[in-house]
Amino acid sequence: MSAPDYGRAFGLMRAAAGQPWRDYTRHAFVEGMKDGSLARDAFVHYLRQDYVFLIHFARAWALAVVKGETHAEMLAAVGTVNTLVVEEMQLHVGVCEAAGISKDALFATPERPENLAYTRFVLEAGYSGDLADLLAALAPCVMGYGEIGARLATEATSEAYKDWIDTYAGPEYQAACKAVGELMDQALTRRIGADFEASPRWERLCRTFRTATELEVGFWQMGLTP
Repeated sequence: MSAPDYGRAFGLMRAAAGQPWRDYTRHAFVEGMKDGSLARDAFVHYLRQDYVFLIHFARAWALAVVKGETHAEMLAAVGTVNTLVVEEMQLHVGVCEAAGISKDALFATPERPENLAYTRFVLEAGYSGDLADLLAALAPCVMGYGEIGARLATEATSEAYKDWIDTYAGPEYQAACKAVGELMDQALTRRIGADFEASPRWERLCRTFRTATELEVGFWQMGLTP
C-alpha cells in the first residue's frame, strides 16, 4: 500500500531517510505483529519500555507548547500530548495488566539504554533548537506508527496484536498524524519560508529525522532482546 499522506514536509523527510525508514516500518518486530509470530513476552517487554518512552515523549510534546509561536501551534501540541497520555499510555497499562504486570510494576520499569538514547535525543533537539528542529525529531515516532498501523490493518494475518494495530490504524490516531503533518508544514513555512526544502537548514532537519528513525530501529530491536 502507498504511504499515508501526512503532509509535505513529512513526505520529503521520509523520502530523504531512505533505507532506515524501511528498516523501521518493516522491522522483524513489526512483521511479527502482522503474522502473530512475535513472542508475547517480547511484546510485553517492548510495551513496558514504550511506556517509559511515552513519559519522556509527552514531555517533549509539552516542550513543543513552549516552542510554539502562535495559538494554533500551541493547540496542536496540546492535542498531541492528550493523545499520548489519554490513549497510548492507557493502552500500555491495559495490556500489561492483562499480562499480570501491575501499574506499580509498570511505573517502576527500569529504562533501557536504547530508550534513554532516543528520548534524550528528542528532548535535546527541542532544547537546543526551535519548533522545526523538535518536530523533525518527533515525527518519525508519530507518523511511523501511523503508517505501520495503517498497513498492518490491511495486511495482518493474525489477530494476536489486533488491539495495538487498531489503536494506530484507528481514526483518532490517524487524525493526530495528519494534524502533526499540518503543524510541521506550518512551522517550517513560518520559520524558514514556503520553499523550506531549499533552505540551508533543510539538510540538518532531515539528518535529525533520519537519526530519530535509526533510533526507532534500535527500539524495535531492543524489543526482541528482553
